[in-house]
Amino acid sequence: MPTLFYHAGACSLAPHIALEWIGAPYQAVSVEFGSAELRAVNPASAVPVLREDDGWTLTQAGAILHHLARKHPEAELGGGDDLRSQAEFDRWSSFFTGDMHPAFFPLFMPQRYTTSREQADRDAVQEAGRKLVRKRLALLNDHLEGRDWILDRRSVIDAYAFPMIRWAAKLLPEGIASWANVQALHDRIAADPAVQAVLARETGA
Repeated sequence: MPTLFYHAGACSLAPHIALEWIGAPYQAVSVEFGSAELRAVNPASAVPVLREDDGWTLTQAGAILHHLARKHPEAELGGGDDLRSQAEFDRWSSFFTGDMHPAFFPLFMPQRYTTSREQADRDAVQEAGRKLVRKRLALLNDHLEGRDWILDRRSVIDAYAFPMIRWAAKLLPEGIASWANVQALHDRIAADPAVQAVLARETGA
């Protein structure tokens, strides 16, 4: 069966949720960054990694989510079949890959964004990251006005959003309550039994 290599708390939570929503057999393997086990399936030592039955591996969260939606059309997680629905699917996948996810990098790895070793300078990098995250949340919040899901129905894009919303709730001092539509999406996803099962698996609860 397909195997998902994940790290708890990382963006690999998104395909982990998607696989659970799909309901087809799969196995999930927790790996540590930098481990030999992870490097064996992805030399970049990054998660997620999806390994199919025949040994073919796929990396990058967005690509894995697209693949799963196409592989399992019966799960109806692709967002729609007409041309514009597919374009919206691609648009929001690109938003999370290219805009939302990178906004967190200065928070996770401030040392990559300054040559200074002064803590004050690294703090400034992280504050710049928080400002970026707030801007992305505002865009998402506006889009979600009057919507239950990011697309016209539940899709892998909602799964993609979920770990990043969780990061924002944890890393922004004010949390995410100011973005009521984003908070509502988070709560809607978090209440799903399949998502709760995945979170329990990842945390060992």
